[in-house]
Amino acid sequence: MDISSNNWLAMSDGALVETIGAFVKHHRLVQNKTQQQLAIEAGINRSTVTQIEKGEKITLQSLLQVLRVLDLLYIMDVFKVQEQLSPLQLAKLDQNKRQRARNNLPTVRKENNSNDNKSDW
Repeated sequence: MDISSNNWLAMSDGALVETIGAFVKHHRLVQNKTQQQLAIEAGINRSTVTQIEKGEKITLQSLLQVLRVLDLLYIMDVFKVQEQLSPLQLAKLDQNKRQRARNNLPTVRKENNSNDNKSDW
């Protein structure tokens, strides 16, 4: 089943679950594991693996256990929540950026003293 990312919204929930099942089955076969081997390593029943691959209802925990065994947890990266700044916050931060460099060396003030021109010699 070849589905482009543009069609995810158009797919029914059942079709999405079948796609996940096909994904799991594909990677299980690539790794040359039987359903029984996968089930034992994941700590679930073989019938649960069959249910996943057929696109039937399972628990999220079972799916995660299978993904962990198949070393596929990298797909969880899409669920990471990254804090994003609003355009208004970005504009405020941009205003606070330094626009110029300043010389922060202390300046020496000359006192208006008539003795400045006189020498101690």
